[in-house]
Amino acid sequence: MSAIDTLPPLREVIAAHGLSARKSLGQNFLLDLNLTAKIARAAGDLTGADVLEIGPGPGGLTRGLLAEGARRVLAVEKDTRCLPALEDIAQAYPGRLTVLNADALEIDPLAHLTPPIKIVANLPYNVGTELLIRWLTPAEWPPVWDSLTLMFQREVAERIVARPGSKAYGRLALLAQWRCEAQIVMHLPPSAFTPPPKVSSAVVHVSALPEPRYPADAATLERVVARAFNQRRKMLRAALKGMAPDIEDRLIAAGIKPTDRAETVGLEQFCALARTLDA
Repeated sequence: MSAIDTLPPLREVIAAHGLSARKSLGQNFLLDLNLTAKIARAAGDLTGADVLEIGPGPGGLTRGLLAEGARRVLAVEKDTRCLPALEDIAQAYPGRLTVLNADALEIDPLAHLTPPIKIVANLPYNVGTELLIRWLTPAEWPPVWDSLTLMFQREVAERIVARPGSKAYGRLALLAQWRCEAQIVMHLPPSAFTPPPKVSSAVVHVSALPEPRYPADAATLERVVARAFNQRRKMLRAALKGMAPDIEDRLIAAGIKPTDRAETVGLEQFCALARTLDA
């Protein structure tokens, strides 16, 4: 019998440690260990890899990652109430789980993990998008991670894999698809969580490409698409006004009509525009 089978069910863990989910921390706990194991498997072969997990809560996904063979898991948890439950898991998997009581936005994973690194998490709703943007836009590529397997609200997940012309297409799609392959690998209903959120969720698997699809500076591209989609109903010459005095000429040079709207412009054109702004 594996160690994960000897640990108590998650509902018992939550009751024993008084771990009611806190809305202020964006917590929704996934208690079905079959589902957490399925998410862990969606990350691919974990043997020989270190795994970064953000917001483990009572440790359901943590247990799945360890049971699926992760070499080492770094679980970053801001909520001190969860630490005793996570320590119980660490004792069941000696030397393979490190729990860090910290804010995920403030840590350096490389200080604790050794490549190859996979990031697997049921992200707290209130920091998920910000963390994703950070992971997608490092100055150097390839990144420190090989893949991201992340749970989001379904609407956010659909924005990551969206195509030009669709309502969901925007900044997340461009930044994810610029240097990665992204796909939705699981859908989960609200009833899978405690407490049930008001929306459905989905798991997205993002694999880093060896090189970007098109050359561009990450910071410049992020700035361009953030500005463009912040005012997506405007023509791009108006939405990007102020980025350069000759923005219309730069749009034309990038193969974009100044009267186009952001949702109609593809990744290649946005990268070309970013290059003109750096020239």
